[in-house]
Amino acid sequence: MIPNILSIAGTDPTGGAGIQADLKTFSALGAYGMSVITAVVSQNTQGVRSFVALDPEFVGDQIEAVFDDVRVDAVKIGMVANAAIADSIATRLERYADCPIVLDPVMVATSGHRLLPSDAVSIVRERLIPLSTLVTPNLLEAGDLLNSPHPTSLEEMRTALEALHQLGSGWVLLKGGHLDGQKSIDLLQGNGKTCTVAAPRVLTRNSHGTGCTLSAAITAFLPSMDVLSAVLKAKNYLTHALASADRLQIGTGNGPVHHFHAIWK
Repeated sequence: MIPNILSIAGTDPTGGAGIQADLKTFSALGAYGMSVITAVVSQNTQGVRSFVALDPEFVGDQIEAVFDDVRVDAVKIGMVANAAIADSIATRLERYADCPIVLDPVMVATSGHRLLPSDAVSIVRERLIPLSTLVTPNLLEAGDLLNSPHPTSLEEMRTALEALHQLGSGWVLLKGGHLDGQKSIDLLQGNGKTCTVAAPRVLTRNSHGTGCTLSAAITAFLPSMDVLSAVLKAKNYLTHALASADRLQIGTGNGPVHHFHAIWK
């Protein structure tokens, strides 16, 4: 059975991140993608310029429209834009969702543009994280969620991982891509165990949307396998998408990964 996967997130007009990246990832991995838009974002490979958040009730109406008509096998949450939208999403998912939920807590763009106001972090922490099967923060997002300096070493990552897991999600994948080294090392905790997930670090400027792509891939795999297996397969998919990214010529900044590397010849 082909899984139906819903992404709740903001847009990227150049197609490398956000809803567009999620739908590409779902399609590349054999899932049927659906979308609920939280914000329309003006961005390109050079960074985020501005965004307009949609009305929270309208975001909720979109979620209801999907669940009232379509079987949803997994949900990914990306950019929620503000506290009211985060609250609206939580209310609808509490009512409707009986499936895995992956939360990618998009807070600050690579360009430094803040995509989630500080007052919304508490709503994400208190309402969305406890609903989530898996949360996938990077190091900067981990610092925001814990209201503390972000981890700057593998040892600090281990400490932060435990604190993040105590916020109430089933699993936490703390991504270490911002650290230096020949390998990109992430830490996964849940179900009473902690695992190290490592992959070769790919040298490419085309790294736009890596977080969106990884969490979308995990979400696409979750209907058919356990969390650890989904994370390992998704990490492998992203590594190959990065390794093939230089085949694309998109923009003059940090270009996108190659979502269809295994399909386009």
